[in-house]
Amino acid sequence: MELFQAKDHYILQQGERALWCSRRDGGLQLRPATDLLLAWNPICLGLVEGVIGKIQLHSDLPWWLILIRQKALVGKLPGDHEVCKVTKIAVLSLSEMEPQDLELELCKKHHFGINKPEKIIPSPDDSKFLLKTFTHIKSNVSAPNKKKVKESKEKEKLERRLLEELLKMFMDSESFYYSLTYDLTNSVQRQSAGERDCRPLWQKVDDRFFWNKYMIQDLTEIGTPDVDFWIIPIIQGFVQIEELVVNYNESSDDEKSSPETPPQESTCVDDIHPRFLVALISRRSRHRAGMRYKRRGVDKNGNVANYVETEQLIHVHNHTLSFIQTRGSVPVFWSQVGYRYNPRPRLDRSEKDTVAYFSAHFEEQLKIYKKQVIINLVDQAGREKIIGDAYLKQVLLFNNSHLTYVSFDFHEHCRGMKFENVQTLTDAIYDIILDMKWCWVDQAGVICKQEGIFRVNCMDCLDRTNVVQAAIARVVMEQQLKKLGVMPPEQPLPVKCNRIYQIMWANNGDSISRQYAGTAALKMV
Repeated sequence: MELFQAKDHYILQQGERALWCSRRDGGLQLRPATDLLLAWNPICLGLVEGVIGKIQLHSDLPWWLILIRQKALVGKLPGDHEVCKVTKIAVLSLSEMEPQDLELELCKKHHFGINKPEKIIPSPDDSKFLLKTFTHIKSNVSAPNKKKVKESKEKEKLERRLLEELLKMFMDSESFYYSLTYDLTNSVQRQSAGERDCRPLWQKVDDRFFWNKYMIQDLTEIGTPDVDFWIIPIIQGFVQIEELVVNYNESSDDEKSSPETPPQESTCVDDIHPRFLVALISRRSRHRAGMRYKRRGVDKNGNVANYVETEQLIHVHNHTLSFIQTRGSVPVFWSQVGYRYNPRPRLDRSEKDTVAYFSAHFEEQLKIYKKQVIINLVDQAGREKIIGDAYLKQVLLFNNSHLTYVSFDFHEHCRGMKFENVQTLTDAIYDIILDMKWCWVDQAGVICKQEGIFRVNCMDCLDRTNVVQAAIARVVMEQQLKKLGVMPPEQPLPVKCNRIYQIMWANNGDSISRQYAGTAALKMV
């Protein structure tokens, strides 16, 4: 879509649709594309992919409009639904301030043979407008009140810092995804339950994962069908989509199949061996979001830090099979004070004062997922023991038959990077995995549903959690492929398929780790 700059507005236009963004008060308004003729000297700045929303960093500062400047196609989900990753954003001040060099792709219609958008020579009225702006800025700068000048500089400094963080969050992490035709916030099972719901996509999203909900609020409140085109629900998390080939004649090539090498390069597609699509979709909750050591445990609304729902999706012919798991911080009030490496954890509230908030968390989880199997991976000795003990006590006090608690001391069992020992856990819970089933849909509808989920956690819900979730998901995937006749009953996943699958889960762990801890995961799957 095209982005125009006029004296009083920024105007986004595609086809017969236009969105006018006021440079006076930050208001957003839908107008017909023909109204561009009424704008004052519009200049086409270039092309953008869509609107993320707007944000005001301080009540005394202007609104900022955030646009998707560049995207990358991640892949296609069943039904030919494209999933894209936000790779670059553009930020525009909804004020009289002139825009910075946005580095937008130029549209051929308005910039044929031109490398940069050219500004039109100001008309006499335009000159008055610019003179007025300059006079206003000058009068503010030269104000004799030193206190106001200092406050103004502090606000500008704060705004600059927050804008830098905003750009870093969207462009450095590469963790924001969207689809114009597929609901990334909802699992296949939740979508199939509402398949007769004819509302637009953005009205059917899972509120927990609608990351730009408040940034786009001006549009969602308009309430007319015309607005649907402009609203793009965005998730934070991870998405990877691959096509795998079940070929037992191939051996693994470690040089070509490594975490640094895109898995597609190691996938050999042919017409002899069965193939299937596998997708990983991780959705990070917008509630209690924040970085490690700043966000731990539960809050007063029952939300926990680093809560992520991960869906593994398999598609073969017309069959789509989905299995979901969640991760989230231990839902008690706890923290780690200080900035040194691995501060000692402490409990911040008593057992009695925690009960209501622990209950609020799991009551919501049981309402959504029906049954919960907790896999607690924290150390059963040493400094982590205090958190594990508090967790178990709260589970016993909650006393709900739909909640199962499993403790597995990951560091004890997998000492020396022997992650294959996680099979001890998957063997122990194998019957639970089978009883839980998975969601299975085809063209006729729902064949079966997943009954409950695994809620996996360690201290950070990062490295250990990702290894265990990958192991559980692999058991499920092998069962699914055998049911569909893609894999022989007594054979494991082919070596090459398994390697690509491991890379996908390792990438998932790295991405979630960067979002919560600022670094990639330490443990490979």
